[in-house]
Amino acid sequence: MADGGKMKGVEGSGEGTGHGEDMDEEAREELELALSLGRRGWHLPPVPVPPPAPALRWSMVFPAWDPDAAGSSRAAESVWDSPPVPPLRFRDMWGGGGADADAGGAGEAEEHNNVEEEEGSEDGDRDLQNKRPKVGAFGEESSGVNASFFGYEAPHLHAFAEHDHLKLSHGPENELDFGLSLISNDGGNDIPRETNSHGVCDVERSGGTNAEDLEIRMDLSDDLLHLIFSFLCQKDLCRAGAACKQWQSASMHEDFWKYLKFENTRISLQNFVNICHRYQNVTNLNLSGVLSAESLVIEAITFLRHLKTLIMGKGQLGETFFQALAECPLLNTLTVSDASLGSGIQEVTVNHDGLRELQIVKCRALRVSIRCHQLRILSLRRTGMAHVSLNCPQLLELDFQSCHKLSDTAIRQAATACPLLASLDMSSCSCVTDETLREIANACQNLSVLDASNCPNISFESVKLPMLVDLRLSSCEGITSASMGAVCFSRILEALQLDNCSLLTSVSLDLPHLKNISLVHLRKFADLNLRSPVLSYIKVSRCSALRCVTITSNALKKLVLQKQESLCNLSLQCHNLIDVDLSDCESLTNEICKVFSDGGGCPMLRSLILDNCESLSVVELNNSSLVNLSLAGCRSMTFLKLACPKLQVVILDGCDHLERASFCPVGLESLNLGICPKLSVLRIEAPNMSILELKGCGVLSEASINCPCLISLDASFCRQLMDDSLSQTAEACPLIEHLILSSCLSIDVRGLSSLHCLQKLALLDLSYTFLMNLKPVFDSCLQLKRGCSTDAR
Repeated sequence: MADGGKMKGVEGSGEGTGHGEDMDEEAREELELALSLGRRGWHLPPVPVPPPAPALRWSMVFPAWDPDAAGSSRAAESVWDSPPVPPLRFRDMWGGGGADADAGGAGEAEEHNNVEEEEGSEDGDRDLQNKRPKVGAFGEESSGVNASFFGYEAPHLHAFAEHDHLKLSHGPENELDFGLSLISNDGGNDIPRETNSHGVCDVERSGGTNAEDLEIRMDLSDDLLHLIFSFLCQKDLCRAGAACKQWQSASMHEDFWKYLKFENTRISLQNFVNICHRYQNVTNLNLSGVLSAESLVIEAITFLRHLKTLIMGKGQLGETFFQALAECPLLNTLTVSDASLGSGIQEVTVNHDGLRELQIVKCRALRVSIRCHQLRILSLRRTGMAHVSLNCPQLLELDFQSCHKLSDTAIRQAATACPLLASLDMSSCSCVTDETLREIANACQNLSVLDASNCPNISFESVKLPMLVDLRLSSCEGITSASMGAVCFSRILEALQLDNCSLLTSVSLDLPHLKNISLVHLRKFADLNLRSPVLSYIKVSRCSALRCVTITSNALKKLVLQKQESLCNLSLQCHNLIDVDLSDCESLTNEICKVFSDGGGCPMLRSLILDNCESLSVVELNNSSLVNLSLAGCRSMTFLKLACPKLQVVILDGCDHLERASFCPVGLESLNLGICPKLSVLRIEAPNMSILELKGCGVLSEASINCPCLISLDASFCRQLMDDSLSQTAEACPLIEHLILSSCLSIDVRGLSSLHCLQKLALLDLSYTFLMNLKPVFDSCLQLKRGCSTDAR
């Protein structure tokens, strides 16, 4: 009900100013902010008050108490037989006159409103029954039966004298601005109500209760409400504060308003000043995208003495703004983005003794001078300026990324003026030269992070940075193999990025602390030699000329060298390497198998992917740790020999030319070799294998299968499978239950006689064979069911 009353009042104010339904979205947001934080502080143009009409006195007359009839039907009859109470009309509630009107006055009021009574009695009765009286326009006096009787207080009835200066600008030349009413956290009860005391007394004497008793409150304690509101953003707090007094008081707690976020929000100058006056403990302020943000800060700077973080953006910031920041002694972080600094013809000076971090991003200025003795972090990223002057002796991080207008000399002077500099980003500054790098290296002995990406004029030769930890030289056309000598001088280097260095042909590094290296899109890169005990990440991609890779590391666990078409020589000494992916390395030879076998330098290898390595013809792996092996698409492979006791998954899709295969021993539980139509010799030793499919191996003539746990064997269409292979398999696999020998034309009675070893055989398929006498099979295999499982032709 409170929300409805307030919104009706706002609509009235909109009509008074001539805007009505044309109010824009930004004004509505500010309206919502004002409603939630100060519903009683609206000051509107005076509305003519109609002359008061005489109030209608009414009271409920109860019959005398009859103790004998209490609780019986006679009591109800006495109530209903009493004289009817005159209906309470809407005009009686809101438009009545004084409480001392005589009976004659009441009669005149009744006669004067006969028509209104006939038309609105139904609505008035319904409103009275639901305790939802309608709200009139702002400025009307209430009398007679007071609205507080229904638990509602009109927001226009109470105003605070200390905020009488907040007005609603309604001139035709101005936008519609709303003032924010600032009330105390006690809900505003310290201001006396301007209500009709006579009407309230009449209601109380008639057994009613006051508005405080009938106010609807959520069953939430203040502490619980405070906890819930702590998860709301500022806009949601504003909406919640418009619900009731308790929520209003809770939403105005200072804990929620230490960070004022007005990003891309329309707010008037007077409104902003009063907000800062109300919450003087504000520590964070965001005015990014706010019109005239500079004037807002300058006008309210005296109330922002506790401000620690200020964010500005979009607009004009002159010298006066930066001078005013001295009034905020606790300010330590300033961010300015997408703004114009100064007048365009003068130097902009930032001078603050307490500032620790300064971000001037994507701004426009002619000259910038920064004098902050406590400054630690400075970013001038993407700022268009011709010159910068720094006096920041404590500066640790400096960012000049994409400052295209800065000259090589300006960057050199700015960086060398910061002797404690530890991080420097001058990427995309095309004018930087090796001479600048050498002077920076001499002046900044503690420099540990350097980003010189997209600087085509540097080669990094003879640049010595002994404390360098992170080096980024992507897209530097001057980087060659000779540059690696200077890189090796940085003995504690941990991360190196050399992407898109088109002239780089080889990299040979022996760095004890190197952890990460990235080599992407190096067209002439042919040789990689890395030696680092802590190397844990290598990214090599799109290096079409890479032929030789040598890596020594104890920390590397995963190596991906996909689509290196020229790679033919790989040497690894990586004792903790687990996963290797060499997919589409078409030039790999058979010698690669020695690298991944026991003694080859990868004792912990578990997964090996050699998909589409079309140069592999003979694959022999003897690895005691290998679990997964993929050889899909290796069409040239004719011989496969795996001695991997822990091997559980092997993928041979597309190995159309495989002729000889040996799996001794392996940990496989199932194997499908039907996709190898040219397989002629097979040997399997798998203690855990339960399913084996040889369907389609039409030229398989010799098979030695030693799988004691084998349950199902499908040898369909193995037309050259001989009796000896079947007998040997039956003796080595006594647990076979399903045996399919369909179209095995070479199987004779001698082979079938060996099936007596299969005591659990329950299904035997001999379809499309020439076997006629099956009695020995039924006699020896008691589980075999005649007619159901056998089809001999």
